[in-house]
Amino acid sequence: MEGTAVIEQSLASTINKTKEALWTTAVDGSVQLRVDDSCPQPAMTVHQMFLECVDKYGPLQALSSKRDGIWEHVTFLEYYKLSRRAAKSFMKLGLEPFHSVGILGFNSPEWFISAVGAVFAGGIVTGIYSTNSPEACHYVASDCKANVIVVENRKQLEKILQIWEKLPHLKAIVQYKGSLQEKHSHVYTWEEFMGLGKDIAEGQLDDIINSQKPNQCCVLIYTSGTTGNPKGVMLSHDNITWTAAYASCAGNMIPAEIQQELIVSYLPLSHIAAQIYDLWTGIKWGEHVFFAEPDALKGTLVDTLKEVQPTSHMGVPRVWEKIMERIKDVSGQAGMVRRKMLSWAMSINLEKNQNPARNGELKTFFPTLADFLVLSKVRKALGFSHCQKHFSGAAPISAETLEFFLGLNITLYEAYGMSETTGPHFMSGPNTYRFKCCGKAVPGCHMKLVNKDASGNGEICFWGRTVFMGYLNMEDKTKDIFDDEGWLHSGDIGKQDDDGFLQVTGRIKELIITAGGENVPPVLLEDAVKRHLPIVSNAVLIGDRRKFLSMLLTLKSTVEPDTLEPMDSLTPEAIHFCEDVGSKAMTVSEIVGQKDKAVYRAIQKGIDKVNGEAVSNAQCIQKWAILAKDFSISGGEMGPTMKIKRHAILEKYRKEVEGFYSE
Repeated sequence: MEGTAVIEQSLASTINKTKEALWTTAVDGSVQLRVDDSCPQPAMTVHQMFLECVDKYGPLQALSSKRDGIWEHVTFLEYYKLSRRAAKSFMKLGLEPFHSVGILGFNSPEWFISAVGAVFAGGIVTGIYSTNSPEACHYVASDCKANVIVVENRKQLEKILQIWEKLPHLKAIVQYKGSLQEKHSHVYTWEEFMGLGKDIAEGQLDDIINSQKPNQCCVLIYTSGTTGNPKGVMLSHDNITWTAAYASCAGNMIPAEIQQELIVSYLPLSHIAAQIYDLWTGIKWGEHVFFAEPDALKGTLVDTLKEVQPTSHMGVPRVWEKIMERIKDVSGQAGMVRRKMLSWAMSINLEKNQNPARNGELKTFFPTLADFLVLSKVRKALGFSHCQKHFSGAAPISAETLEFFLGLNITLYEAYGMSETTGPHFMSGPNTYRFKCCGKAVPGCHMKLVNKDASGNGEICFWGRTVFMGYLNMEDKTKDIFDDEGWLHSGDIGKQDDDGFLQVTGRIKELIITAGGENVPPVLLEDAVKRHLPIVSNAVLIGDRRKFLSMLLTLKSTVEPDTLEPMDSLTPEAIHFCEDVGSKAMTVSEIVGQKDKAVYRAIQKGIDKVNGEAVSNAQCIQKWAILAKDFSISGGEMGPTMKIKRHAILEKYRKEVEGFYSE
């Protein structure tokens, strides 16, 4: 059924849709759209959304990146024209309908232009994590039948050259940064690529664009694959254009005709959170996107933020945690007066922000003064002087981190969703905020909780136009994730208050069920340990089908700037903790190798405090161990968005885990 016809049907009821009508493993548009009368945006393609953008925002700057230390800018009209040129070049290279263009590299204007150009040409844009091994790249490129792969540099090119002979659909590679050190057949520089389609008529491209339907797949997002191979999440034009419009409005992103939002792009675009926030919402509302340097997460992000002064910023929890740790480290090295000033300023502003109703005019005077004298300078040093909205998504964030930033007068607005819901299905924002909640469902999106327990916790299920088409080449897995009434089951556990605010409390697959049958959500205990023990970087609870709970701990250590590898030396905050408990340790190996009595005793005291807060004896941590090295992406304990991979951790540290239960 044609997408434009389906969209006109009234499907106000969210449950009276049959299973068969709501998913498919085909990418050609045989999936129907989910319509809600409360948000009746006409279905549109990515090209139609971009045409609206050019009409409204054509002369405004859209993309900015640095070349040799100087910012270069591209307007929305230029962006559109460059995307058409890229589309014609993809056509020249033989991009087939519903085959993919893989993009492997750090965020850049070329990444955006390749993505949009691939969609214009009738293909599917497929991001590939730049941290992927050649084998992981092969799985994605083979599964999505990539005809062209766009790579950032020689390092990424080498990965694809190693596997090319095993990719029968791959016709060409394009390298968008640097020159080619060796000439290979069907490998092009960006400049060569952009000239390939000059003899293709504009009308030929228009014919392809005009044949596209809102219910056809245009984006593939591959899940992290913590267990088994990654799954290709198929997102339609309507998924992308509708979510870009409504989710961003729920987060109070402002159209450029009122105020042009300035954002910094640095998170992996192969992840849905960054792609919907940076790329597609940027087109919808005319945002000005500045690209960070490739070493952003190695320390240069703050430099870019200070230079750009964004009006809105998004980070995954680990990014916010790293910023928090950096502030604590700098504060720890400052003089006593400055430390006390920051502590005072943060404490009174945290109290003000947590209890606004209790604060009269007199009680707001000192927080305002503290903000002017102290906190505004901290925000300026972070590049957040003009930032009106700070978002966190892609993983749970701890209460400690939320409270820390509230103390700086920075409210972190949580978003919640999945790749399968095109990113945010729930949004917080300036008008929709509650502490430790993910906001409310985006208007037009629906949710329900199933199999609720006595406390109101149940599995979160989704319905709406954010919900994906299905998994590529995995019809069985697609059917498994939907129920008979068409609801998408998230696998996450949450509860909703009377005002509609959602709190995610755990994940079914991560829920620990002890040998005695006790259900234990690990995140709550892990956060409690990190709250009581500021020396702890990561805590992983263990105990599924075991007689008691145990925990693996890592300590806060410095990071090698170039590789992001955890080093042996402790952070200043961790050293300060050691000093306070009577230890002279300066490295992780000193503590672990010598079983530093003072530190081990202090950690046990912290664990005892956590156990004192436990709801039952079964939820007490009986044993724990400190690992010799913190978690990292390269170590395999973290995914590309720095979310811990529990299955990989349990496998890697099986010896330590079994040691807890061998006696």
